[in-house]
Amino acid sequence: MKRIALACETGFGLEAVLSPHFGRCPFYVLVDVTSDHILGFQVVRNPHYPDHQPGVVPQFIRSQNAHVMIAGGMGPTAIDLFNQFGIDVATGARGKVKDVVEAYLRGEIQEVAACEHHDSHEC
Repeated sequence: MKRIALACETGFGLEAVLSPHFGRCPFYVLVDVTSDHILGFQVVRNPHYPDHQPGVVPQFIRSQNAHVMIAGGMGPTAIDLFNQFGIDVATGARGKVKDVVEAYLRGEIQEVAACEHHDSHEC
């Protein structure tokens, strides 16, 4: 089993829409998966929303036992911090949680692309 964390704008579970910002999102949907299907999910509020400091979100996601973080955007410093906690990062994803997770399981979402903000950890 693997746990995937997704930065979301709403708390609608598998129907939630991904946020373009991994840290400035109100919710995370944590999806438990096997290699080919979704087992279940949990919605958690982002305790650092709307403001977050560098490093706190990777620590929070780690405390939720996530193995992967999927978000619309993320700076290179944040990507490095997630990786230091042993959390893989996939960015550039858009759409509903269920669709994104299913695309991830099919191997269609795997690239990491840093966001274009000048401040490398503020996406």
